[in-house]
Amino acid sequence: MGAYHLFKHRGPLSFLILAGLILLTQGCSRPVPLKIGLSKASPNYERWLKQADSTLVLINLYLLPSDSAVMALLECDGLLLTGGEDVYPAWYGKESDTARCTEMNPRRDSLDIALITKALELKMPVFGICRGHQILNVYLEGKLIIDIPADFPSPVVHQCEDYLHCFHNVTVNQNSTLFSIAKCDSFSVTTNHHQAIEQLSPLLTANAYANDNLIEGVEWRHPVGKSYLMGVQWHPERMEKNDPLSGPLADEFIRQSKIYSSLHKKNW
Repeated sequence: MGAYHLFKHRGPLSFLILAGLILLTQGCSRPVPLKIGLSKASPNYERWLKQADSTLVLINLYLLPSDSAVMALLECDGLLLTGGEDVYPAWYGKESDTARCTEMNPRRDSLDIALITKALELKMPVFGICRGHQILNVYLEGKLIIDIPADFPSPVVHQCEDYLHCFHNVTVNQNSTLFSIAKCDSFSVTTNHHQAIEQLSPLLTANAYANDNLIEGVEWRHPVGKSYLMGVQWHPERMEKNDPLSGPLADEFIRQSKIYSSLHKKNW
C-alpha cells in the first residue's frame, strides 16, 4: 500500500508528516554542490570559475591555518592555484638570488606545497595560474627564471605597468591536452609576470609557448594513471569567457572536478 493511501484518511497532521517525509526523501537525493578550493581567492578567479558553473561553492583556503586548509581540501573536488607573489627561490636551489625577487610570501609557499601534496595524493584535479603554474613546476623539481628582463632578454613583453592591458601571443602544441580543450593553436593572452619556467620538471611537458620560446603552459608528460593537471602562465581569469584560452579551460577544469566528485560518491 502506498504512503498516500496510508495517510489519506488520517487527517491534517498525517498529511504534514507525509509532506515532511517527501521533503526528506527529496533532500537525500539532491547532489552536493561542487566545491573548489582556491589557494588564495579574488573576485576575478571566483567570476572565472562561476562562469563555468554558477552553483560552485568556492573555498578560500588562504584564510585557514595550513593544517585546516589541507583538511578543508579533503571536502573539495578541485584545487585552483592562483597568481601572486614570487616563489621563494630556495625552494628550487637559487637562494642566493633572493634579493632579485620582488614581493614574496613564505607562508603561501608552504601552504601551496601542502595543498599540492594532498591534491596529488588524492588524485584531485589541479589547475595552476601564473604563480600557480610556476609553483607546480617547482614542486615537481623544476626551476624558475628569477627575472625575465635581466635573465631572458626578449622582444616579447611579459609584464607591463598597466597589467590589465598587457597582451602577447602564445602558440599551443597541437598534440597536447590543452589543444584538445582550447581547439586553437594560437591566441593572444593577458600577461603579467617577471618570472617563468627555466628548467621544466621531468614529469611535465610544455603545451604552449610565447613567441620568444618561453614556456607558457604545462601538463603531465605521462598522464595515464594521474589526476588532471594543467598550468598556464597567462591570466585566463582576466580574459573573455569565449576566448579559447580562457572559458574552455575553466569548463574543462570543472568537468574534471565533477568526474572526481562522482568517483568519490560525494552525493547526499
